[in-house]
Amino acid sequence: MSRRPNKFVHIISLGCPKNFVDTEVMAGTLLQNNIGITPYEDDANIKLVNTCAFIPDARSEASDVIEECIEWKKEKPNSRRIVVTGCLNQWDIDGIYRKKLPEVDMWLGTDETANVANHITKVSADIPESKLIGAKRSTYLYNEDTPRLQLTLPHYAYIKIAEGCDHNCSFCSIPRIRGKLRSRLIPSVMKEARLLVERGVKELIVVAQDTTFYGDDLDDPNVTLANLIREMVTIEGDFWIRIMYTHPASFPDDLIELYRNEPKVIPYLDMPLQHINNEILSCMRRKISSDDTKALIHKIREQVPNMCFRTTFIIGYPGETEEQFQELYDLCKEFKFDRMGAFTYATEPYTRAGKLDEKIEPAVANERRDRLMIMQQDISLKMNEAKIGTEIDVLIDLITEDGTGIGRSYMDAPEIDNAVIVRNDGSLKAGDRVMVKVTDCSEYDLEGVVV
Repeated sequence: MSRRPNKFVHIISLGCPKNFVDTEVMAGTLLQNNIGITPYEDDANIKLVNTCAFIPDARSEASDVIEECIEWKKEKPNSRRIVVTGCLNQWDIDGIYRKKLPEVDMWLGTDETANVANHITKVSADIPESKLIGAKRSTYLYNEDTPRLQLTLPHYAYIKIAEGCDHNCSFCSIPRIRGKLRSRLIPSVMKEARLLVERGVKELIVVAQDTTFYGDDLDDPNVTLANLIREMVTIEGDFWIRIMYTHPASFPDDLIELYRNEPKVIPYLDMPLQHINNEILSCMRRKISSDDTKALIHKIREQVPNMCFRTTFIIGYPGETEEQFQELYDLCKEFKFDRMGAFTYATEPYTRAGKLDEKIEPAVANERRDRLMIMQQDISLKMNEAKIGTEIDVLIDLITEDGTGIGRSYMDAPEIDNAVIVRNDGSLKAGDRVMVKVTDCSEYDLEGVVV
């Protein structure tokens, strides 16, 4: 009979799904070591904040959350502790946040993910230990035997197939934060995928800093994303495979074949293009030209006509002229992406782009972004209107208090894309997968009834 935990941790996870997997690993490790987890901060002895540091807004959010934790700690300073983990600690070379927030009891780098229980135990017992631990070059990678507590809704789960990145785009600090590319072996991913499907997961979401670069660090030509997906579709069960975070410069042709021929691989392409002008792409170190980018989009759409194409762009990159932005605007007008996000460039310290002098005025960058998003809103509305009267496969995520079903089609990744609002006769429940006839729409969401 297991002992009742004598300490409880309240976990706050910030940032992307890749970071969220680390949170799940830490949660599983804590439970395995008889440290309780609670959703209620008043019941916790320790607050654990897993941070993101990808852009200034993410660091600002992390700082705000930590300051809220400090106020929580002040209510019972003798018994409450704060532990901060994740990307912020890897990014903060100069200790800016550690100096700003001295009330934090411990800062753990990403390599301490699997050791978090040991550190929590020491902090809660006031055992002296260095405040900053494991924030050197990141080398950690979890595997199929690592404890992990699934914290998403029960019917979908993220599966991280690699860690780190070797691309070194000029605007991005991820390689410095997360280290070099480290790919899991196919048997390791497969064991975890099978276990998730056996637990009832109906959507496996494949993530990495760049999923299409998977296996490039290994001395085995058979370890590729396409070969991994070929293995995953052999798992018995009724589930989708959604692939996230692909890169246009490393996109493999054999993956297109899987999108076209494998029913379990949903035709959803998440590919951040960042820009289309050749001079900007070169300065960004994106390793692909404008013509090759357009050719890739054409090829994918020709071979997979129902592909939902999701992309993001950086607006106001240093030196971006109105003509270069117009080239990007014209691309979006021509290709009419199904899902598109635009973000104004933010100066990122310790990067090549951060040293460039030709900064774009924020007002100019914001105006360009807004112009692009207004056009995208019109594109999205027309695409949704064209779906009225059609039937789509929908995975129900939740049932609201008034009984309405909120779900997603294959075109919608959790939390970042659109929703399908489904009228419910009382028979729907979260996790159901149903055919829905679209009856109405807004710019971004669909409405419908179960067929």
